[in-house]
Amino acid sequence: MTSGYAPVNGINMYYEIHGSGALPVVLIHGGGSTIETSFGTLLPILSSHSKVIAVELQANGRTSDRDAPESFEQDADDVAALLKYLSVDKANFLGYSNGGTTTLQIAMRHPGIVQKIIVISANYQREGLIPGFFEGMQNATVADMPEILKTAYLKVAPNKDHLQTMFEKDVERMRTFRDIADDALKSITASTMLMVAQHDVITVEHTVKMSRLIPGSKLVILPGIHGAFFGAAESGIAKDSKLLAVTEMLVEEFFNE
Repeated sequence: MTSGYAPVNGINMYYEIHGSGALPVVLIHGGGSTIETSFGTLLPILSSHSKVIAVELQANGRTSDRDAPESFEQDADDVAALLKYLSVDKANFLGYSNGGTTTLQIAMRHPGIVQKIIVISANYQREGLIPGFFEGMQNATVADMPEILKTAYLKVAPNKDHLQTMFEKDVERMRTFRDIADDALKSITASTMLMVAQHDVITVEHTVKMSRLIPGSKLVILPGIHGAFFGAAESGIAKDSKLLAVTEMLVEEFFNE
């Protein structure tokens, strides 16, 4: 594994490169997460047979912040700038939760760098979240943040005092989330696979709707809750080796076909 910081769009963006191969897979974590919490289980599996570039987005993990709110559009531009910095012309992308929404933005804003995308448990409109989600965001405090995410942030962040700022920016982005137009999803030209859990924070119905809008996309619905079927630490569920094997098979077959 090699790691470093890329000076992109006014921030120092942390990245790791694992494995080897001609066409890399870019991993984009969920909100408030780190590489380890979102992909600690999946990353070593993927990197055993392909190059993997894992990133941490604005204010998250080891990456610095900027004097501006977080946005999915800006995250997409940051990832594109990182790949340019690394001299990567084209890649596959796998994004989870908020990272999945960022992946959609990459496919829409930077189609030239995208081969295929896997979007896991992500929404493109407010209606996609389970009832009560946005109401819960209104009064959320850092005390509501899962302990595993707080611990992971404090373990790697250069400035531990920025936990509150990171949390507030993540929450504010969700509070002010604006729907992406249906026509924008219809414009995606990259081969796409959408994955969601049966009892996710993103509704199955919303993911089905997305699959009907993105041309030629594939849809996968797996048992469990948010993040559990690929072993995300923030799911709070011990990894299911059989379900993880199914996820690995689906991801590898899609990227390799």
